[in-house]
Amino acid sequence: MAASYRKQMLESEIQKVLSEALRNYKGADFDTSLLNIIRVELSKDKRYANVFVSSLINSMEKEEVVKWFDENKGYFRTAIAKSIRIFKAPELRFKGDIGIDASLRISKILDKINEERKEENE
Repeated sequence: MAASYRKQMLESEIQKVLSEALRNYKGADFDTSLLNIIRVELSKDKRYANVFVSSLINSMEKEEVVKWFDENKGYFRTAIAKSIRIFKAPELRFKGDIGIDASLRISKILDKINEERKEENE
């Protein structure tokens, strides 16, 4: 139980460090404040961290966002190594978060169902 608590705390701390590093990043040709670190999941041995990211930039596809994070992986891993006292900074694996897309899709489906019910009642 203590190990899972430590893992959760470490995931939370890594998310905070990555978010701060993203806020302080200067080399992008777009506004990095519109990129979000949604959540971090560490492997059991804490060597790998799956980082789920999303973007509020309409022109950037999910794959482009993940590619941008992959290209700057060293910057983010260095930020973790400098900020958190752990034996070895985990290898970062960036993935697009589907939560926002799924919730939008569900919302559209529910709106469509409501419209159909209104038409039936009229």
